[in-house]
Amino acid sequence: MVAVQMKNLLRSIFIAAGFLFVTTAASAQKWAYVNTQYILENIPEYKQAQQQLDNLSVQWQKEIEDKYAIIDKLYKAYQAEQVLLTEEMKKRRQDEIMQKEKDVKDLQKQRFGFEGDLFKKKQELVKPIQDKIYNAIKKLATDQSIMAIFDKSGDLTILYANAKYDKSDDVLLALGYKPAKKDAAGSGKSGSGAPSSGGDKAPAMEQEPKK
Repeated sequence: MVAVQMKNLLRSIFIAAGFLFVTTAASAQKWAYVNTQYILENIPEYKQAQQQLDNLSVQWQKEIEDKYAIIDKLYKAYQAEQVLLTEEMKKRRQDEIMQKEKDVKDLQKQRFGFEGDLFKKKQELVKPIQDKIYNAIKKLATDQSIMAIFDKSGDLTILYANAKYDKSDDVLLALGYKPAKKDAAGSGKSGSGAPSSGGDKAPAMEQEPKK
């Protein structure tokens, strides 16, 4: 009887020890999050890149609209004059209008289509900034032994987030930028994003290219 009780006691001790080990191991894992949109808004180079992309978009859109305006004039002129045209002249005018429509649609696809000029320009201007942020986050996670860092601005739904686990400002400092001032509620207001100086600037770090 005593042996059975001792066996049950030892079993309970082992189960409790195992549960304690699992609980401790799980609590030892560090999690954090960042808001990449907030980080980007506090980097002047990103704002400049966005402005350049907006300007190009407006310029290219006007280029396309001007070409459609020319096509519209040609079509209206054709409608007004077609009763005076021979079949051959009608065919020539129709072909001209159709070719111009095809050309402008091809231009629209070239400018704004998948992997078009705007996409490539965005890759050229914005991707290097995104890579710098990625490398800073990766270094932060390594230095602070953080197992995972989530992006609060992405599709991931975070129902509650304690501000003390927000590493966005740490990333900005690591990149050499001054974080935005926080309001009373603790939310960041987008600041000038000027590079920080003195105590605000984090030590220089080696940039590891994104793989």
